[in-house]
Amino acid sequence: MASKAWQHPYVDIFKHVKVEEWKRSAKQGDVFMHMDKTLKCPVFRIKGPVPANSYILIPRNPSHSLGLTGRFFYLLFRPTPGKYFMVHLDVAVQERQVVRISFSNMLKEFKSTPTWLQFPFLCGAADDSVYDCTSKSAKHGLVGPAPCSVRWTCLMLDLQFVLSVYLNRHYSRLKSIKLCANMVVKNMFTSDLLLEPGVSLSEAKQMGLVSSQGTGPMPREMSFPLPKGSSWHDFYDHIKFPSEGTKLPCDFMQKENPHPGTIGFSKQRSSSDEASRCDNLSKSIQDRVSLTQQITTPKLVSRNPTPMVPSIPELDVAPTHRNNWICNNDPQLQESTHSDSQQLPFRNSCSTDDGGVHVYVHPEDEFGSHREESDGEVFCSPVPRPISLTSTKEPKQQKLLPDPILRLSRIIGFGGATARYALWTKSGDAVVYPCHAIIVSMKISSNQQRFFIGHTDKVSALAFNGNTTLLASAQTGNNSVVRVWNYSKGNCLAMFQIHAHSLSCLSFSYGGGILCGVGKDGHNKTMVVVWNTVNVSRGGEVTILAKAHTEVEINTMKVAFFDDTRMVSCGRDNIRLWRVRNGMLRSCPVNLGEYHSLDFSDVAFEEGNYWDKHIDERTLFASSRSGHIFEIDYGRVVVKNVRRLLPTQLQHADRREKLTLNSGPGIAINSISVSSSLCATGSEDGFLRVWPLDFSAVFLEAEHEGAVSMVSLSSDSHQVLAATSTGNLGFLDVSSREYNTLMRSHTDTVLGFSVDGIRRHLTTASSDGTLRVWNMDSLHQLYDFVSEDSPCSVAFHPHEQTFSCGFSSGIIRVFDIPSAKLLAEHRQHRGEVVGVAFSPDGEFMYSADSQGSLALYNGSEEDHNVIRVTCNVVARGTERAPDALTVSSDSRSLAFVGPSQYVVTIADARSLDELLHVDVSILDVESPHLDLALKVCFSPATTEHLLIATSANKILWVCTKTGCLLREVSKVHKHQCSSLAVSEDSRFLLTAGHNAVKVWDYNMQRHINSQMFIGHSQPIHQVTFTPDQLGVVSVGDAIFLWDFLANPAESSTGSCSLKRSHLSPLKAADCPVNGVQMSSGIPRQTAPLPSSPPRLHVSPPEQAHRGGLGFSSVFEDSPANPTVPNQDISPGPSSDPRTAISFLRVTDLEINTSYLNTNHADSVELNQSTPVRPDCYRHFIPRFKTSYLDQNVVDPQTHEEEGLKLKAVIGYNGNGRGNMVWNADQGLFAYSCGCVVVVEDLHTGGQRHLQGHIEEISCLAATSDAKTMVSAAGGGNGSRSLICIWNILNGTCCRTIFHHKGAVQSLAFSRDDRFLLSVGDFSDPGLALWGSKNFQLLSSVSMSGPIHDATFSPSAASQMACVGSHGVYFCFIQTQGMDVDLKVQRVTAPTEVGDVELTALCYHMDSLLFTSTNRGHVCAWHTSTQRCFMIWGADDGEIGVLLCRGNRLLTGSNTRWLRLWGVEAVLGLRPKEKLCSAKDSGTTVVVEQEIMLDGTAVSAAFDSTMDMGIVGTTAGTLWYINWSDNSNIRLVSGHKTKVNNVAFSFDESHFTTCSEDGSVRVWLTSSYELVVQFQVLNQACCCVCWSPSPSKDSTCIAAGYGDGTLRIFRVATTEMEIKMHPHHVAVVSIQYSANGHVILSAGKNGVIAVSSTFNGETLRVVRDHKGAPITTIQCVNEQCQRFGLEGDEMWLAASADRRVSVWAADWSKEQCDLLDWLSFPAPPYFEGDSLPPSLASFCPADHDLVAYTGYGAEKELSFYSLVKKQIIKKIALPHWATCLSLSSRSQLVAVGSKERVLKLIKSTSGRFQDFSQHSDSLLTCHFSPSGTLLFSVAYNEILLWEVQGL
Repeated sequence: MASKAWQHPYVDIFKHVKVEEWKRSAKQGDVFMHMDKTLKCPVFRIKGPVPANSYILIPRNPSHSLGLTGRFFYLLFRPTPGKYFMVHLDVAVQERQVVRISFSNMLKEFKSTPTWLQFPFLCGAADDSVYDCTSKSAKHGLVGPAPCSVRWTCLMLDLQFVLSVYLNRHYSRLKSIKLCANMVVKNMFTSDLLLEPGVSLSEAKQMGLVSSQGTGPMPREMSFPLPKGSSWHDFYDHIKFPSEGTKLPCDFMQKENPHPGTIGFSKQRSSSDEASRCDNLSKSIQDRVSLTQQITTPKLVSRNPTPMVPSIPELDVAPTHRNNWICNNDPQLQESTHSDSQQLPFRNSCSTDDGGVHVYVHPEDEFGSHREESDGEVFCSPVPRPISLTSTKEPKQQKLLPDPILRLSRIIGFGGATARYALWTKSGDAVVYPCHAIIVSMKISSNQQRFFIGHTDKVSALAFNGNTTLLASAQTGNNSVVRVWNYSKGNCLAMFQIHAHSLSCLSFSYGGGILCGVGKDGHNKTMVVVWNTVNVSRGGEVTILAKAHTEVEINTMKVAFFDDTRMVSCGRDNIRLWRVRNGMLRSCPVNLGEYHSLDFSDVAFEEGNYWDKHIDERTLFASSRSGHIFEIDYGRVVVKNVRRLLPTQLQHADRREKLTLNSGPGIAINSISVSSSLCATGSEDGFLRVWPLDFSAVFLEAEHEGAVSMVSLSSDSHQVLAATSTGNLGFLDVSSREYNTLMRSHTDTVLGFSVDGIRRHLTTASSDGTLRVWNMDSLHQLYDFVSEDSPCSVAFHPHEQTFSCGFSSGIIRVFDIPSAKLLAEHRQHRGEVVGVAFSPDGEFMYSADSQGSLALYNGSEEDHNVIRVTCNVVARGTERAPDALTVSSDSRSLAFVGPSQYVVTIADARSLDELLHVDVSILDVESPHLDLALKVCFSPATTEHLLIATSANKILWVCTKTGCLLREVSKVHKHQCSSLAVSEDSRFLLTAGHNAVKVWDYNMQRHINSQMFIGHSQPIHQVTFTPDQLGVVSVGDAIFLWDFLANPAESSTGSCSLKRSHLSPLKAADCPVNGVQMSSGIPRQTAPLPSSPPRLHVSPPEQAHRGGLGFSSVFEDSPANPTVPNQDISPGPSSDPRTAISFLRVTDLEINTSYLNTNHADSVELNQSTPVRPDCYRHFIPRFKTSYLDQNVVDPQTHEEEGLKLKAVIGYNGNGRGNMVWNADQGLFAYSCGCVVVVEDLHTGGQRHLQGHIEEISCLAATSDAKTMVSAAGGGNGSRSLICIWNILNGTCCRTIFHHKGAVQSLAFSRDDRFLLSVGDFSDPGLALWGSKNFQLLSSVSMSGPIHDATFSPSAASQMACVGSHGVYFCFIQTQGMDVDLKVQRVTAPTEVGDVELTALCYHMDSLLFTSTNRGHVCAWHTSTQRCFMIWGADDGEIGVLLCRGNRLLTGSNTRWLRLWGVEAVLGLRPKEKLCSAKDSGTTVVVEQEIMLDGTAVSAAFDSTMDMGIVGTTAGTLWYINWSDNSNIRLVSGHKTKVNNVAFSFDESHFTTCSEDGSVRVWLTSSYELVVQFQVLNQACCCVCWSPSPSKDSTCIAAGYGDGTLRIFRVATTEMEIKMHPHHVAVVSIQYSANGHVILSAGKNGVIAVSSTFNGETLRVVRDHKGAPITTIQCVNEQCQRFGLEGDEMWLAASADRRVSVWAADWSKEQCDLLDWLSFPAPPYFEGDSLPPSLASFCPADHDLVAYTGYGAEKELSFYSLVKKQIIKKIALPHWATCLSLSSRSQLVAVGSKERVLKLIKSTSGRFQDFSQHSDSLLTCHFSPSGTLLFSVAYNEILLWEVQGL
């Protein structure tokens, strides 16, 4: 069975298993053999009333497998007339799963799960019978019992194709077959051949059906008998699945139209069709530990035979690349679309793109149709649908590219059907909320959005399971649909309908196995449904566990987090407890007594880590519309306590008195959320309030502009999410008391919008009566204009920061944004304004109303005075709003529909004189209806084109000069076109119809001219391109921002001559400078970097201030300083005086106008331009830092005075680019780590350190004699980059130079060392040429785009080259006397490589230049002709390292491959007039050797023969590579990610580090070499410590991880001893006890666990610090009898809430007692990003003293005496401490700070020294046990210091 040869050409399955013996097969029910009269052979008949009870099963034992690998499965059978049958095939796939494929005439529709495909089977009938004729014309619905005339059938099933297309799985083998009643079966067989029945052997030879081509005739023993001279198809049916040529959807099995003598659907399927499938789903990675004695090194891959690039493409032939797009599709989202009079079907496929669009539609064939939705069948199935594949025989269709051309990027909006649902993720870094029909997940730190798309109506409910891996959502409407999503991947796992409408509530159980929903049934009774979702994540179906109908009203229902079978609900007059038992859902009410008539709004359990708490101890909280908060004993089902929220009492000039919970009229509470320590409530008065659980007083409160509809505490209780009925979403940070607004939105339909392309602002008008201005990059609302009448149409001025708006009352108002005032108001119109527009030159403004009036204004004056008003010229009505007017791009013509709805008028834009009338009703003389004009739009690039959308769903192209019809497109949308726009280059047309957006080829020259995108749940009112043509905006239910992915129009390339500090005149198309040129002639202004969102006013109730009504009101984005109660803070300054306008209220959210603490306002320069980072890793980007070096720090003047001496730098900065130099001849080896340059002796390992930078070093360069080296880094605080020139011999900095505003991207010396070239980064692209004698600036030039790499010619010092985003630059140095000029010639990249970035380059002598691209190409250029003559694909990723030595070329890429190429053959090629291919010339490029590194190559240096060299990677490693002997050695190792902790072993022979990447590394202290590494995948290692064992063999390391686990590793054996899981949250601190018997570990939630080191058992849990993260744990040997307690050791724990506990312990007796509890006071508000940590430590010399520092009234280090119970000493500190360590000798203290300063302090005298060798905030510092060494860590920079003392 192991070989597959025996299965060729086919396998007779009945014969293979000897079915008649029933030994290897089984039968059940009525199964017998009889002689068939038609076939004249014995057959098996299976019959029975229930198909599942009568069957044949092959093989007999379910654990066995047939092991048949044939691709095609053939079944010869005849369904029993008038009966049903069923067939099951169990198929094994390569992904180690078993998939069942079933088909039956019982199934009414296709169903799919990841492990089961169910296909309906349409039985065939005799030709020309009634059934046959009906089935041919019907779309579906004929699935049912077999007809009386059903015939013998040969069914062919392509197993490989079905699994690939429908499930994206790879077919392996057929495992088992089950044939169920009712049918007659002749045989079954499998084969890899596509066999044709009814064809004889001779006929097959004539037709070319041979097995070598995968085809052939049906074997004789498998064929049906046929009378001579007859046609096989006249007697039998042949069903092939999947099939072609049927009008039924491809998920039905049915008879196809017979084609005798032809093979079925194509014998080979195109690779492009295969490529259109969905990507494989990624498998979950199990948590595992990789323990290695030696660090795994890259293995050199031997090449035998040597691979070669067979051909090099010719440069005059551009290869075509097809971009396959997999889009989200769903049977609910089907809409009929048309293009060029053709009906377009959906292309069904599944989505793997989190940021994808809703639905993409384009035509596949000429007669495609759509299935209607089934409204009677309830089904549970995943979302993916089959893909309709066209035959390869058809000619390839030309379609609109790229595919897709739009991608949904961002959505501005919240809510839609409800504002009650917004969810935290478990990590608290993202929130999930609905926006109409789309579910949005937003990162709170960056506002980055991703979307869950599939609902067809507004989302009404959301629910997460406990660990937020599963997301459930429901939509409104009849038969509401529920979807279950995989949150991390964004794919829909299941979708099912519930026969209910108004599904208003969903709740997941903590484990995700139970889902509960509440809605209304057909009788408007409340219906509760409980689903079983245990198997949904594994592809299983969702089943109903229980269902109940009740008369009780339910507002909220939640599943108990501690028991999946228990639920609780609340509503009007009731709170009920529910339970599922024995398939029944039962409930009991809570006895409410006198409160029985209240309307309850929300319920919540007291959550937390109380899994062991008994159910009788559970407490339930409920809130009511009358302001009551109930505490309910869950076990006894009785009310424990009732409190009531009272309105504020206004006294003494509106000063609010303290809030109480007592009797009296209450404030309606809409939502309540409870954690283990806090309770949050959201109420109708707009306040979010945070309470302690005893409700003694309000802890924090935040006021909103509308009623708070939802509150939710994060899992760590540090943040509170709040939503309002006015469409606002934000969160309150409890620790910092800051409020952050995440999203604001309109509360009604968005009617129109306008885009300011210069400042990237978006103005919208809505039915909610507001005008809002948004930042398109940050999505923040900047301004809010509110009026009494409703705005209808808006338009931005093309140049000024003003916009005009037309209102329903007919008033036109012009607003100035910077001053937030009204510039002009006009009342000429009598009806609703249907259009407002500016001319592109800004000279004129136009408006039209619903009564037919048209007005012309002077747009260049501030008051916009009226020039002319004409009446009855515009068609009456409001259906053409908001863009009824259009102006030509030359500002000469104005077009609109009017004076009647059949006529379009073109008028002079300066005078409104009519120029032309176009009657659209007469253009189609054959139509029985008169066509109406709906929308008009000018073509920007061709002003002679006017586009008209008509009521007949047509778009007409009309000549503006003659009125002639130029072009016509019909059936544009299913509904009427509501908006249209044309791109500036007139290549694309944009239309909107109902809920869909379409992008068209403007010239309509393709077979498929459009793509359609659906995402809106309501009709779209307006759509247009953004001014920069890089995006599309559509509005309706919300604001959708799309990325427009079309490639820009081709532009010519040229060259530019650059002289010193100046650019010579250039053509705009040749060399755009400082921006991307827009059509208006203004460089595109990219958006400013988003600032932190302004904070909400958060204050204690005693200090809240209510301002009176005025011009400006404070919304929740207004910056404020929240405080805690009882703090006396005076109100901030009042708002700036402005002219009040009676009808208008203006909210300025970015330019602060509020009276609340204006000093903390976040200001953004509106016209700021931020360069865009190029798309290549080769470009250096400094790691983002929030710290800055304290400029007042003074380092020790001489080495003799230094208390610390830098001994070693551990690691290499893999974030640098070219930051390593090696000179093989001179022996120089240097690299950078942070802001330090390390010069290392490769023989001894000794280090010298060059210190002079304060920021991260980006690159290095050295002269050829290795005497001088230069390094570059940022200057800090926004100053220019600093370039240091070093004397390598004595290690001193001999000179510093400044020039570049941004980072320095590259440094290079000329071959003769006369010149130094420095290159600026993308923020300031330019070249600077320096003389190396005195390093004076000789010449500098600005470049047209980012430069990535530069180098000098190896032989000619006056020649150099550089590469970047815009191509390759050939540079020549011209010297005339003292003047030095640079002449630069730019050449764009060859068109054959596409739109790429040129990333790296190197010379091959003078004549040749090699360049690389970010797509893996290497291009060879002749420097003399500046022409590329050869290209080959050297890698699959971006090549960032390129070196050439002799005839050997080195490439290094982000695929981690380092390859050595032989390029000798390239030298013989010369440029020719007509390029020839490499195949013709016989040229080959050979890969001689290759090696895979541990990261992306960022720097490399090799000797002159390319035999050996050193390569640096992003993993922080420097590798020594020796090609000659195939060896590689790790020279320097470091961490790539943040280092969380470092610790010395007790004998100081080793030290260990742990990092965010999950690695624990052990190093030798003497040589700094990496000894062993323990790696845990997908978990951060947060802390590490050594065991106190004196024996090296028994020494262990304990490490704590982000998933709450502890692992103990034995160093000697490099094995994991034990794994423990004492915490449910991240372990943030860990320490062995002094005797090593137990381990103390602390979780992020403040819970400390004491675990045994022998068996991992948790011995004790300390919850005294719960709620605040532990920052320090320390254990010391100390007899505790003098403190009055028993114990032989002491330990302390410090937490973030400034509390320190000291304990006495004797672990051998399991005894641990609290010795002292220290609490340090602090002010209520901290002016900074986050509070400094609380740090504590025993003094090594005297354990009676505890040193403490943390946030307090003063920056100080305190020493507390455990004996005297008081602080006995304080040392003032200049900065807040971030780390602390006390030395065991000389009473030294090391303190690190965010200001990048390491401070060494003498605790007795207070003497100190500062050391500023780090480039970021210090995270940790540790003295060695002896006190002779000190470690300090900043991010991934590890510095080892030798302590010399003070």
